[in-house]
Amino acid sequence: MNPNFLQTPIPYLKGVGPNRAETLRTELGIETYRDLLHLFPNRYLDKTQYYKIAQLHASGADVQVVGKIVHIKTVEQKRGKRLVAKFVDDTGEMELVWFRMQKWIRDNLKLNEPYVVFGRINRYGSSFSMPHPEMELLAEHQQGLKVAMQPIYPSTEKLSAKGITNRVVSKMQQQLLLESKGQFAESLSPSILDELRLISKSEALLNIHFPKSQELLVKAQFRLKFEELFFVQLQLITKKLIRKQKIKGLPFDQVGTKFNTFFEHHLPFELTNAQKKVIKEIRNDLGSNAQMNRLLQGDVGSGKTIVALMCMLLAIDNGYQACLMAPTEILAQQHYNGLKELLGKMEVKIALLTGSTKKSERTLLHNQLENGNLNILVGTHAVLEDKVQFKDLGLAIIDEQHRFGVAQRSKLWHKNETPPHILVMTATPIPRTLAMSLYGDLDVSVIDELPTGRKAIKTVHRFDNNRLKVFGFLKDEIRKGRQVYIVYPLIQESEALDYKDLMDGYESIVRDFPLPDYQISIVHGKMKPADKDYEMERFVRGETHIMVATTVIEVGVNVPNASVMIIESAERFGLSQLHQLRGRVGRGAEQSFCVLMTGHKLSEDAKTRLQTMTRTNDGFEIAEVDLKLRGPGDLMGTQQSGLLNLKIADIVKDNQILQTARYHAIQLLKDDPRLEKPENLPIRSAYTMMSKGKDIWGYIS
Repeated sequence: MNPNFLQTPIPYLKGVGPNRAETLRTELGIETYRDLLHLFPNRYLDKTQYYKIAQLHASGADVQVVGKIVHIKTVEQKRGKRLVAKFVDDTGEMELVWFRMQKWIRDNLKLNEPYVVFGRINRYGSSFSMPHPEMELLAEHQQGLKVAMQPIYPSTEKLSAKGITNRVVSKMQQQLLLESKGQFAESLSPSILDELRLISKSEALLNIHFPKSQELLVKAQFRLKFEELFFVQLQLITKKLIRKQKIKGLPFDQVGTKFNTFFEHHLPFELTNAQKKVIKEIRNDLGSNAQMNRLLQGDVGSGKTIVALMCMLLAIDNGYQACLMAPTEILAQQHYNGLKELLGKMEVKIALLTGSTKKSERTLLHNQLENGNLNILVGTHAVLEDKVQFKDLGLAIIDEQHRFGVAQRSKLWHKNETPPHILVMTATPIPRTLAMSLYGDLDVSVIDELPTGRKAIKTVHRFDNNRLKVFGFLKDEIRKGRQVYIVYPLIQESEALDYKDLMDGYESIVRDFPLPDYQISIVHGKMKPADKDYEMERFVRGETHIMVATTVIEVGVNVPNASVMIIESAERFGLSQLHQLRGRVGRGAEQSFCVLMTGHKLSEDAKTRLQTMTRTNDGFEIAEVDLKLRGPGDLMGTQQSGLLNLKIADIVKDNQILQTARYHAIQLLKDDPRLEKPENLPIRSAYTMMSKGKDIWGYIS
C-alpha cells in the first residue's frame, strides 16, 4: 500500500465529497483517511442471527428478520399519518412502521422482494411491529462485507441533521477498507506481536470496524489499545531519556553548612522514613549531572514543605538561588511564612513576590535577586515576569503544578543559562495509572506517611435531621478551646441558590451560637479581597470560633487549632474536593473530626463518595475511586480534560494494558534506544509518522 494513502484528504473518498467532508471535520475532527480509520465504534449490534417472525419476543433487543413486503398503506392518526407495511415470512406476519420520510420510503420500497430488516421489536397484543427499520435487499445484503456485528459510531446532532447517519459512516469505512484492499502497514515488531500473541494491524483494523466474531473483536480491541498506549509511553520515556542525556544539570556536589545547620538545629520534628527516602532520591538527582525533573506527591500535611526547604538549602550551599512558585497569593504567603518560621535565625535571605507587592519593594527585590543577595524567592505567577532576573537560579519548585500551563513552566527554565533543577509538588494525590500517563516523563517520589504525633482525622456521615446533635458536639469542641469550619458548596451554575443556602445557613448558626459566647467569621466570593483577608486573619489568630465559608478555604489555610470540619450538602462535592477540605483540619496534635452532612436523597455515586471518605484517609486510594467515578478528563480539571484524547484505550479500565505497554516500551528502549534494529523499523516509522501528526499529543511537562 502507498505509505501516504492514509494522509489522503477525506473529500477524495468515494461517497464523501466537500459538504460531508466539512461536517466530518467540524463535528468529529476528521480530515484524512487516517482520521476516519481511527474513528472507532463505541458499541456493536450483533447481527449473527436471523430470526423467524414466530420466534420474536419484545425483549428490547435489535434483531434481524428475512421476509417480503406484501402490502403498504398510509394510516391517518391524531397527529399526521404513519406508513405501514405488512411484512411476512413462512412463519407469520408483522408490521414495519414509518412516521418520517414517508413519500421517499414508499417510492423506494419493492413489493414481494426478499428483504433483510433490522430494528427493535414492539408488541401490540399478539402482533409485532418494527418502527423505522434498517432495510437491505437480501441480494445486496449477501454481497456486502459479511458483517456479523454492526458497528455503532460516535455521532452528533449535526451529523444526523446533515444525513450522515451511522449507516453512512459505516459505508464510508467499508469504502476505505475496499480502497486500501484491507492492507495496512504493521506498526509493531515481530517479537512484541509474538510475545503478546497479537493479531496483525490489518486484521485488527478490519475486525474493529466489521468484526467477524465476538472473539476477533476482543483480539482487535486488545491489539489497538495496546498499540495506542505503547506509543504514548514510548514518547514519554524517550523524552525522559533524551532529557537525562542532553540536558546537563547544575552540579550540586556539596552538602554544606546551611543544610547541616538546619538538619541538626532547626528541624521541628524527626523526619519520617518517607521524607528521608524522598530527600535521598532528590539528592541523587541533584548530584547526577543531569537536570532533575521530579514530581513530589504527598497528601495534605505529609511534610512536603520541609523536603522543599532542605532541597533549597542544598542549592544555596552550592552557590545557587532557589524559587518556590504557588498558584494563589494565599498559598504563596503561607509558604513564605512557613519557610521563615522553619529557618528561624538562620542566615538565609528569603522574600515574597506577588501581584500585590508594592513597586518600591519590587525594585529592591529585583536588585537583590540580580546581585545574588537574595537566596530564596517565594511567589505567584509574578515570578515569571521578564523583569524578574536571577543571578544564578539553581532550583525551581512548583506547587500544585496542574494549575500552571506548559508555557508558564518553560519560562522558569529560561531564567538561567543552564536550566534549573525542577521539583513539582502536589497535594492532589494522582493515581498511579494517571501518573504513568500524565507524568511518565517525570521521576515520581511519594511521601506516604504522616509525621509522628499526627492523629488520623475521624470522618462521619450525618443526615440533616441529626443537625442538633452535631451542633451540640461543636459546642463541646469549642469549650475545649478548638475552632470549627463549616463549608457550603458554591458552584457557578447554581450560584444564586448556593449563595442563599450559605446566608440561610449562616443565620441559623448565628441563632444557635449567639454572641457574646461565640464569635463567627464568614468568607465567600462576593466579599472584597481585603474583607476576606480580615476575616481569615481573625480566624487564624483564634479571635473567632467558627468560620462559615464557601470552598475558598480549600487551598492552603493552615490553622492548627481548627479541629472540626463540617461539610454541608457533602453529596454535591467531588471526592478530591472533600479530601482537600478535610485536610484543612488535623494539623495540630489534637484529635480532629470531619462531618459530612447530607439529605436522605443520595445517588449511587454520592453514596460511594461518602462511604469512601468515611472508610479511608489515604489520598491515593481516594484518588483511585475518584478516577473510576469521574474518568481521567474530569479528574485533571477542565483545562486538561482534552489531555488524554485517546481513540480507543481507557486508562482506568485498561490499566493492565497500560502497565504491559509501559513495560514493553521500557524494554524496547533499553535494548535499542534509537530503534535501529531491523525488526524495530515498523515501530520507528509508525512513531515518526505519529510525531509529525496529531496522534501523539503535546505532553504536559
